[in-house]
Amino acid sequence: MRIIRHSDQNFEAQLREVTAPSSLFDMEIEKRTLAILEAVRLRGDAALLEYTARFDGARLATSQLAVTQAEWLGASIKADAPLRAAVAEARKNITAFARKSLRKNWRMKNSHGAWVGEKFDPFTRVGIYIPGGTAPLVSTALMTIALASAAGCPQIVVTSPCGRDGSINPALLFAARTAGATEMYRVGGAQAIAAMAYGTPAIPRVQKIFGPGNAYVVTAKRLLVGHVAMDLLPGPSEVLVLADDTATPAMVAADLLAQAEHGSGHERVWLITTSAKLLNAVQKEIQRQVVHLPRRNLIEVVLEKNTWLIQVRSLDHGIDLANQLAPEHCEIMTRQAGRVSQRILTAGAIFLGSQSPTVVGDYVAGPSHTLPTGGAGLSFAGLTVDQFQRRTSVVEYSRASLKKALPAIGQFAAMEGLQAHGASAACRVH
Repeated sequence: MRIIRHSDQNFEAQLREVTAPSSLFDMEIEKRTLAILEAVRLRGDAALLEYTARFDGARLATSQLAVTQAEWLGASIKADAPLRAAVAEARKNITAFARKSLRKNWRMKNSHGAWVGEKFDPFTRVGIYIPGGTAPLVSTALMTIALASAAGCPQIVVTSPCGRDGSINPALLFAARTAGATEMYRVGGAQAIAAMAYGTPAIPRVQKIFGPGNAYVVTAKRLLVGHVAMDLLPGPSEVLVLADDTATPAMVAADLLAQAEHGSGHERVWLITTSAKLLNAVQKEIQRQVVHLPRRNLIEVVLEKNTWLIQVRSLDHGIDLANQLAPEHCEIMTRQAGRVSQRILTAGAIFLGSQSPTVVGDYVAGPSHTLPTGGAGLSFAGLTVDQFQRRTSVVEYSRASLKKALPAIGQFAAMEGLQAHGASAACRVH
């Protein structure tokens, strides 16, 4: 852990290091990712099979890429009552939240008396990436697929890495199917993003891609914008706790450790506090709690590389620093947490008070846990159901309303030297 205090002589220099950009634009990762994308573009399924063998250790035939109906059924049979209950509870809250957020068609009359408005249609075919790695992210399946289903997308394509034997975790299969997946493929990494973006014989292309992933997945998404629409750039997990002397050290430490245990080693966690006493107590709590955690070895990598405990001069300074970092998750454990939250403008999600740990957002609260990381929150918001809707503007003029618009149309056409523009309107009313 790195301890930084406002009394340090090099405090400002240390803060500049803390707020330095993440690995989102690592040129070596970009170079390797470009090679993968080009291989999939040129060689399609053959490249997918090669990368699946190289990175996942599974030697598959093209016919084995797709999850079969028998596998869906087998996963459903294996799902026990506690799993079914947890998936149902989370899906209920996620779907209810999503339905509240759906954009609805509308129209109005403009100054010419013409009807103008917008309509919102679900994308016909969307692709969703579910990370693999050291933990089956069953919750991520719900936090993405359930939104596509709530939006009414008829084709929901899911890709996820498989194990060395070619299998996908049964709980993940069950959750994906329950949430609304219509197709699933055992392909991971940048190659999965490329397959969904370009299309291959086995995996027809999609209109838009959603979901979090490692640095290669996020880089692939960034590089393929334009070939296909993308949601945002969600990478390794982050949490920032903004706290004053009212916070409970054990709770703060537990929340930092929870986000550090994902396993990539690129997770980032921050405590920003005005209290030296709290900072010292949290440091001790982290050391006490981590020894009892099964994923201790993974957590300790993050504690060493990407954990900062920062004492600031004032809460105002802490708020400014939080906005610079644009954390994926921002927990506010201060007096008047609601008022403080009004000034947090770049976080992916905000958790108010001591009884709102990030984990409720990870699993069951309702809003999607797919959120911007690596500072992308400065420009991106988290995943919402309306991102599964395609907006189209609608314009309907009558002869009378077009006649009212004609003088302005003629003026613009003359100014821009586009006489045919003006004529296309004038021919309808003269």
